[in-house]
Amino acid sequence: MASGVKPRVKVPKTAAAGSAVTLKTLISHKMESGRRKDKQGNVIPRSIIHRFTCEFNGAMVLDVAMEPAISTNPYFEFEATVPEAGDFKFTWYDDDGSVYDTSKSIKIA
Repeated sequence: MASGVKPRVKVPKTAAAGSAVTLKTLISHKMESGRRKDKQGNVIPRSIIHRFTCEFNGAMVLDVAMEPAISTNPYFEFEATVPEAGDFKFTWYDDDGSVYDTSKSIKIA
């Protein structure tokens, strides 16, 4: 597991039923390519977030496959339609097998 990984998301607290909301996500992650070496000359193991998903009440909203050229601390901003009150679940998958997730609720105004 990579150290210092912290997922952050912004979801509006309320929305009108059927409206689109803007979701923002950021995960603090160094994204090691597996090609760099440490001060002792040892290869730093590859550790890249290779997939990001967002679900709303169990239904897939977004599924992104990332390649090694993705930047450090990947940021995504996207829109999703909110048909009802519920929970967004955000999940990041690391090459080393680690899974980072967080959830945020939204209410209908």
